[in-house]
Amino acid sequence: MCQSEARRGPELRAAKWLYFPQLALRRRLGQLSCMSKPALKLRSWPLTVLYYLLPLGALRPLSRVGWRPVSRVALYKSVPTRLLSRAWGRLNQVELPHWLRRPVYSLYIWTFGVNMKEAAVEDLHHYRNLSEFFRRKLKPQARPVCGLHSVISPSDGKILNFGQVKNCEVEQVKGVTYSLESFLGPRIPAEDLPFPPATSCGSFRSQLVTREGNELYHCVIYLAPGDYHCFHSPTDWTVSHRRHFPGSLMSVNPGMARWIKELFCHNERVVLTGDWKHGFFSLTAVGATNVGSIRIYFDRDLHTNSPRYSKGSYNDFSFVTHMNKEGITMRKGEHLGEFNLGSTIVLIFEAPKDFNFKLKAGQKIRFGEALGSL
Repeated sequence: MCQSEARRGPELRAAKWLYFPQLALRRRLGQLSCMSKPALKLRSWPLTVLYYLLPLGALRPLSRVGWRPVSRVALYKSVPTRLLSRAWGRLNQVELPHWLRRPVYSLYIWTFGVNMKEAAVEDLHHYRNLSEFFRRKLKPQARPVCGLHSVISPSDGKILNFGQVKNCEVEQVKGVTYSLESFLGPRIPAEDLPFPPATSCGSFRSQLVTREGNELYHCVIYLAPGDYHCFHSPTDWTVSHRRHFPGSLMSVNPGMARWIKELFCHNERVVLTGDWKHGFFSLTAVGATNVGSIRIYFDRDLHTNSPRYSKGSYNDFSFVTHMNKEGITMRKGEHLGEFNLGSTIVLIFEAPKDFNFKLKAGQKIRFGEALGSL
């Protein structure tokens, strides 16, 4: 045997030794490929978690035998956020001992920068549980409502995006869009239409824009955990219809909104639609992780974050009845609803072409301040 072959002997033996585990892994992966999708997800999920947690390259040998990790988005979507949110809701209802309230709420105030001087009740011992603290009311003079502008901010928060709706695509954050029709659902229930519902983008938009010369506008407001959690009517309008979309409860913070396309269409949401003096108007409350509870004060039939739901389904409810042919009349600044923690409000409305927003993307805004006017 020549010297070169002698030197290669240990390498060949090592290669043969490595071949058998790789062959076993290939066989194992072949078995996984024949499994059902739910079972396959269950089996590959722990490996995927390790892949993203361990140092770079630690599981690289698995890629040589055909294994690929689940994407971060798919991994995040597999987290049972609805179950976690219901558990969080139950925890929020637990009454805290009197001596524990101040340290718990003080920690929350310090973490999220809550201004308790604006609260109607500043005494922390007054709030029996976390839920009451999250839904605290403000002093009447804390949020003056702007009377000079036609549309005001319905809540405290951060402006993620605003502007005209173009091509039936709405930006949840800059550069990331979602479908207007997927978000709002059909304008009119199919069984009530005298003709088949239109499927093209332009025809769906024409169902929303009811007056010639008007445009469709949108505004997205993100409520952080430290913000005031109630929301109010942004203008004088009449609410005629409510549509509830059960769905996921993924985080809606700006970083996640950049990461997951059509995030707002995946999440549970309550769409209120109606009319104002310039035509169509809608306000959508979007749920998020630990925010399964969305409450509309005048809608006692609304129940969010139910244990079971059909993906892609929605429930309609009309406020127009034989006794009330107009719907629910809301005045600008009037109490409308509340979240259980923080989330997102999306306004989509019709207005004349000379409507102007008084905003900058990323700015902080408070309830009652001007969004825009003619």
